Amino acid sequence: MEIMIMAKNKHLTNEERLLIERWLSEQIPLVQIAKRLDKSKSTISREIRSRSVSSDKGSSYRIRNRCVKRLECQKWYLCDNKINCTKRCASCNLCNDLCSDFEELVCYKLYAPPYVCNGCSTEYQCALRKKFYINKKAHEAYREMLVEARVGANISEDELLALDELVSPLIAKGQSVHHILTNNADLFSISEKSIYRYIDGGLLSARNIDMPRVCRIKPRKRKPIVHKVDTNCRIGRTYADFKAFVGHSKGSIVQMDTVIGRVGGKVLLTFLFTSCDFMLAFIRERNTSQSVIDVFNFLFGLLGFGSFNSLFHLILTDNGSEFSNPLKLELDINGKRRSRIFYCDPNSSFQKPNVELNHEFIRRVLPKGKSFDDLVQADINLMMSHINSYSREKWGEKSPLDMFEFIYGSDILKKLEISKIAANEIILKPLLLKK
Repeated sequence: MEIMIMAKNKHLTNEERLLIERWLSEQIPLVQIAKRLDKSKSTISREIRSRSVSSDKGSSYRIRNRCVKRLECQKWYLCDNKINCTKRCASCNLCNDLCSDFEELVCYKLYAPPYVCNGCSTEYQCALRKKFYINKKAHEAYREMLVEARVGANISEDELLALDELVSPLIAKGQSVHHILTNNADLFSISEKSIYRYIDGGLLSARNIDMPRVCRIKPRKRKPIVHKVDTNCRIGRTYADFKAFVGHSKGSIVQMDTVIGRVGGKVLLTFLFTSCDFMLAFIRERNTSQSVIDVFNFLFGLLGFGSFNSLFHLILTDNGSEFSNPLKLELDINGKRRSRIFYCDPNSSFQKPNVELNHEFIRRVLPKGKSFDDLVQADINLMMSHINSYSREKWGEKSPLDMFEFIYGSDILKKLEISKIAANEIILKPLLLKK
């Protein structure tokens, strides 16, 4: 029997992860794997469950229907092919993407050791979604976790808002952070240095310019502070996962991003539909994950499940901290999936080029550095009506609004309060929102 003796109380190495993958494919129990690596069973179990990756791999010659209701479902004609179709929707590969009542069936074996499909004897004939432990991806996720664990603000959003309400007004009066902490010691559980970091990172309403002495100090070179709600949010949602998933998805693809006004002030959340370059934008008081969640919940309540799921079926965004709570964005209040979130690779904005290019139209009206603090959603809707009415050579001189209306209908445009602007009336200058 092959025995491996490893040091206790150490992180798993790449070589150990390679052995785990190999032994899983050989159907060796987790207890034996733990014994060979001289680790506890719980360590191996946590490693496999947290770093396994989801796979959309199907089964040859089998319909990829993963709905729990597939056997008794009697639905017909969910797709547009109503004339030539002669079979029940449950026997079609498109069923899961089109049906609003879809509930995914998960293999019961994934809830028990070894928690993955490595070595499963029936994997080749299983049509359900699978999970695999792959040493390369597991080690990459581990290395990324090490980096992310060393950055960010170790504070919840509620605590951050409470801190802002206490500290920022006093700083506006000319008080220093040291003075505030000294005279309100019982109200703080963080250090003076942490508050200075939060202000410098734009997490509070107060700014460095509000503190004269800070303005005179030359800042040290360091990475900007980010506040990640879930540091493991990228696991299973990387750009590679997006490329693998998009090949089997029939819904729309949306690119999501943020446009900054002044640091610490109001910001815009933008959505661009790649099928027609139609863009939506929503004003937010702060650049926090909760503000993004609020926009999603607003749109979900406005459009309803069917329209929301059709429009925002698949979303690609960057690694901003405001997007680091994907489950709150993907699921409604009842835990039902309404969307899927994926992330570009770090420093790879070229992976969502459409939304980046369309931000140029926004910057014509709201130049870089301009504060958004005096804007309301009605102003943003007016701006987006002008931008979306601007004809594009790419679409045969049609405007994104025309293309969107053709694909999704005019009722959704009315709900979103985006209207057609006559070609000669379009304004793409700051004059449009001058008050």
